[in-house]
Parts: sequence; structure tokens; C-alpha cells
Amino acid sequence: MSHFTNQVILITGASSGIGKALACALAPHAPKLVLVARDRSRLQEVALACESLGGSALVIPTDVTDPQACAAMIQQAVSVFSRIDVLVNNAGISMWSTVEDIQDMQLVHHVMGVNFFGSVYCTKLALPFLKATQGRIVAISSLGGLTGIPGHSVYCASKHAMNGFFESLRIELAGTGVTVTIVAPDFVQSEIHERSVGA
Repeated sequence: MSHFTNQVILITGASSGIGKALACALAPHAPKLVLVARDRSRLQEVALACESLGGSALVIPTDVTDPQACAAMIQQAVSVFSRIDVLVNNAGISMWSTVEDIQDMQLVHHVMGVNFFGSVYCTKLALPFLKATQGRIVAISSLGGLTGIPGHSVYCASKHAMNGFFESLRIELAGTGVTVTIVAPDFVQSEIHERSVGA
């Protein structure tokens, strides 16, 4: 973990769950953290926790489903720290519903927007800076991206899409020095379940 000292690490979905836990785990190694999520007050709480552990943290409230907001966020991070060494695409939302029971099809677009398109926007926009530092791209996917789960079809589809995108990107970036890591956790004890979208 000492490798991350002074590195600029941008984490989406950093206000809770895996993103918050990752930021706090990295903080003792004195990275420069860029904490991204929609809720400013919760991000500030995470930033204070990270700073108390030895890291420095920049809070940038951002809705990753908005490509213009993502562009502004990346530019702000680079304007403050001059570079990006690691991008962690962690922002995510869950959905529990059978396909038959879905009543509002816009929820399908919303889940894909956060889980898939949010990762695509942030990665595309950060890529020139990551190539300059020969940095790391991390995609927080799910075991649901590797297999189907009944009642979880839309969520699984969004994670399958992530996997296809980042597997392909890894091949495209061969020889550039930029690495792509896909993390596929099982069910985790976090707020993603409490905030899961229904039918």
C-alpha cells in the first residue's frame, strides 16, 4: 500500500460502502484522494476521516450519469493536483425486481446510467491523464457481472456491460503502461442494499 503515497487517487461513489472503506484504507499511506459522489455533506465526513488518518482529500460532488459534470470533475481534480494516478470506478446502484414486475422502465436506464455509463464517462475523460502517469484504472464490478441472479437482472446486466467494456479497454491499452483491474465482490455489507431500487 505504500506504493500509493502521494498518488492522486480518484474514487467515485466515495460517500459510503466500498468507496468510503477504500478511501479510509488508503488514507494512512498519505495519498491525495479525490472523493466523488452526489452528497457533499457525506463526502466531507469521509474527507475528515481520511485526513485524520494521514491522507489529504478533495471533495467534488458529482452525478456520474451527467457527462458534463464528469468532465468538470476531472478538470477540477487535475487543476488542483496536476495529474491522476488511479481512477476507481466504484459509483453504483442496485436493483431488486424481476423483469416481469418492473413498472417504471426509466429505472433500467437509471441503473445503467450509474453503473455502466458513469464508469465509461469517467474513464474516457480521465484516460489522457492516466496515460501520462501510466496509471491504474479500477472497475468495481460484481459477481453479478459474471453470472445471472434471479430478481437482479438489470443490475447484473449493468455489471456485465462494465466487464465487457473494461476487458476490451485493457486490450486496447496494452503497451501504454496503464493497467485495468476488474474487482468482482460477492454480496457486501454496505448501504447499497438499503438504497436498492425496486420495481
